[in-house]
Amino acid sequence: MSDHSHVPVAPVEAFEPPYYVAVFTTVRTQDQSGYGETSARMEELVQDIPGYLGMDHAQTPGGLGITVGYFRDADALTQWRTDAEHRAAQKRGRADWYQSYTLHVAKVERSHGFTRARES
Repeated sequence: MSDHSHVPVAPVEAFEPPYYVAVFTTVRTQDQSGYGETSARMEELVQDIPGYLGMDHAQTPGGLGITVGYFRDADALTQWRTDAEHRAAQKRGRADWYQSYTLHVAKVERSHGFTRARES
């Protein structure tokens, strides 16, 4: 979504299941005018959804973008999917910014994480 170069690199924590994930993979077009601003606004807007847990992003050098949104329950995910401002951004994405995309939604039944202890 937006440029996170100033943010420390760390994945979203492992939450107590069950919860839901929306995995959005994209290949963008050359014309990205307005994308950065809209992406930043969507990141701001989704944080107001009750049950929103966090988001991970990755971009390959070849241009594949991956965004994973984490939601406590299906209702939170539905609220995000149906938000009017988000729907307008989706429409613009199909018209201008995306060459292709896929969306996968899944219920997480198992989750764990690891963080290396800091060396002194």
